[in-house]
Amino acid sequence: MEYVHPEALVSTEWLAENISASNVRIIDASSVLPNVDRDPHAEFLEKHIPGAQFFDINEIADTDHQLPHMLPSAEKFSSKMGEMGLGDSVKVIAYDSNGGFSAACRAWWMLRVFGHEDVAVLNGGLPKWIAEGRVVNNFGPVPSEGHFMARKNDSLVRDVVEMLANIEGSQEQVADARSPGRFSGIDPEPRPSSKVGHIPGSINLPYNLLMDVENYYVFRSADEIMDAVQSAGIIPEKPLIATCGSGVTACVIALALYVVGYKETAVYDGSWSEWGEHHATPV
Repeated sequence: MEYVHPEALVSTEWLAENISASNVRIIDASSVLPNVDRDPHAEFLEKHIPGAQFFDINEIADTDHQLPHMLPSAEKFSSKMGEMGLGDSVKVIAYDSNGGFSAACRAWWMLRVFGHEDVAVLNGGLPKWIAEGRVVNNFGPVPSEGHFMARKNDSLVRDVVEMLANIEGSQEQVADARSPGRFSGIDPEPRPSSKVGHIPGSINLPYNLLMDVENYYVFRSADEIMDAVQSAGIIPEKPLIATCGSGVTACVIALALYVVGYKETAVYDGSWSEWGEHHATPV
């Protein structure tokens, strides 16, 4: 089968051909886990795709919240996007320095949560771009002020109260993008957590089953994605919530299912960072 929504992914060839288009804006959404000794913003300043701006998921967030990179208010998101020159009429291309799984998909999901549909992820991200010998630079654009009107789509987001209610009602499937070791509670979490394991009733769908880890983390073919999803026991007709460690790789599931035509996948924003520390959550 072919992708149902191929427009949600763009190739490096496409971006190279359209990089100077007046309606195209590029964002570098690179991020790393807290146990990784890297500075994504410093790496961005050293080299990035020409014209890209840094989309910091830890700053474009509710910075007053104790959990990492929780969604900001619609007002804050509108303001941040406007400052970056991202308006309602532009096509946004998101990439990251790990091929896509570190936060490009999170940026894609965030923009869609706040009503911007014309957004895509660069398949293979910065590693594939560089491997092909394409140009990078170390200076950024001076963006003109954009007008971004955020309109939050709550159907794409779940909170802990809704997740607890879903355990009782089982109205929605829950797919967990973490590794099997973390899902089973054998491997430690990268963030402090008083609980290990998974949300009762959830299904393990590690994000690397949906991406080709040997090929710059490009998304797998539609047939391969469908095979992974169906092998996990996910039912296409039933609504789905994606979760992970902190709401980042859950968005890989959301994008993978979107491109193959599943119903809109919601993301549990707090994910295990919240569930693993909450006093009322079973595991």
